[in-house]
Amino acid sequence: MAEQETTSGLEGFGKKILNLFIKDAPPTGQPAPAPIPASTGPTPPPVRPTSPGPATPVGQAPAEGSVDTKFVDHFATVLSRANQPGPDYFEFRETLKNLSNLNLSEDQQYQAAWASFKAMGGSGDVSVLINSANQYLTALNNDQAAFSKTVDAALNEKVGGLSNEQNQLQAENEQLAKQILDLQRKIDTNNGRLVQIGGEINEQSQKIAQNKSNYEATLAVFIGQIKRDLLKLGEYIK
Repeated sequence: MAEQETTSGLEGFGKKILNLFIKDAPPTGQPAPAPIPASTGPTPPPVRPTSPGPATPVGQAPAEGSVDTKFVDHFATVLSRANQPGPDYFEFRETLKNLSNLNLSEDQQYQAAWASFKAMGGSGDVSVLINSANQYLTALNNDQAAFSKTVDAALNEKVGGLSNEQNQLQAENEQLAKQILDLQRKIDTNNGRLVQIGGEINEQSQKIAQNKSNYEATLAVFIGQIKRDLLKLGEYIK
C-alpha cells in the first residue's frame, strides 16, 4: 500500500512538473510541446523498450526531440529527491504559472509571485529562493551528466560493436576481392596457356604424323630392298 501511495505521489508530482514547466501541457501520455529552455542532466532515466523504427541514415541528423512523459516522470523523481521542506522555488514557480493567465506584464507577474511566495511563509530573502532554484538546477545537471554516461556506454556497446563488425566485413570483402582478382589473373594465365597448348598439340601431332610417315617410308625402302635382294638371289644364285 505504501509503495502504491509513493508511486501515486510521484505521478502527481510528475503532472505538476509538466504543468509548471511546459506551457499548455497536454494530458499524461500524449505528446507535449517543447519545454522552456533550461539546463539539464544522479540516477539516469530508465530505458524503456520501444518499437523498432527505421534507422537514421549515416550522416543525417536525428529528428528534433520532443517532450517525453517517461522523462517527465524521471525528472519528477530527481526533483522530488532535491525538494526541501517548506515553500521554495517550486511554490514560487507554481504561483508564477497561475499568474501567466492574467493580463500582467512579466515584471508584474514576478513581483506578484514574489509577494505571494512570502505570504505563504517563504523566506523574504530572495537569495534563499535563488539557492533553492539552483539546488534543483544542480540536481538536473548531475542527472544529465549521469545520463550522458549511459548514452556513451550504449553507443560504445551498440554502435561500437556494429562499427567493429562493419570494419571486419569491409576488411573481409577487401580480402575476398583480392582473392577474386588473383583467381581472375590465374584464370587469364591458364587461358593463355590453353591457347598455347592447343597450338602445340597441333604442331606435335603434325610432327609425330610426319615422323610416322617418314618411318614407314624409310621402312618400306629397307623392306623393299631386302625383298628385292631375296627375289634376285633366288633368281640368280642356285
